[in-house]
Amino acid sequence: MPTIFDSFIEKQQAGRKSIAVLIDPDKVDDGAKLQHLINLATENLVDYFFVGGSLITTNNLAEVVRQIKKSVTIPVVLFPGNSIQVEPTADAILFLSLISGRNPELLIGQHVIAAPIIKNTKLEVLPTGYMLINSGRITSVAYVSNTIPLPEDKYSLAACTAMAGEMLGLKLMYLDAGSGAENPISPRMITAIRKAIKAPLLVGGGINTSHKALAALEAGADTIVIGNALEKDPALLTELADKVYEWNQGLAKK
Repeated sequence: MPTIFDSFIEKQQAGRKSIAVLIDPDKVDDGAKLQHLINLATENLVDYFFVGGSLITTNNLAEVVRQIKKSVTIPVVLFPGNSIQVEPTADAILFLSLISGRNPELLIGQHVIAAPIIKNTKLEVLPTGYMLINSGRITSVAYVSNTIPLPEDKYSLAACTAMAGEMLGLKLMYLDAGSGAENPISPRMITAIRKAIKAPLLVGGGINTSHKALAALEAGADTIVIGNALEKDPALLTELADKVYEWNQGLAKK
């Protein structure tokens, strides 16, 4: 049976792009709001739901996962900010190692705590190199993780960081400007990392227009991750989905 990781690889090898909608349980405090987002994602053929956040202050993670899975068959992937954000009813978990920082807790410490818990679930584990890129201001993930983002103009440093992560065995690479970032990750940065690694490349943070989404895709992103921008403008998802659809349809015509 194909895994979620298989789906990332198959899309990448075919040149097809995908969209992941990131849901922070703290920001969908009522079922109706979440259901609207689920319906919107379904209408726009979103590929993945990511669920989690840097700091979750509510106890509704399980309920968010349950409501998504009750409504759709889109894979639900946990995007944990720490070792307690493990919900066994999801489909998979991004096992994130914050390789852009030097905080040992987020390189391996929290993983040691979470590993035996995850081992006793049916969650598909997706080893993921997580790289935080400077976006112009301090984001929640930078503050909570106690790490300094990679400078936005140090392309070789970022490329070598991603390369090292891949050599360590990380299967996905996730570039993030952070929730509510002022600026998205530049196309030049995305391209530098794309050239350095073979792993599927996920890019998120600051993508709040279809133009920025297309720029990320053209630069080499395999999956764009949309979260905070949808809270302000849910209709944005339709614009982004149209760009991805046009891209993938263009491949079919070649």
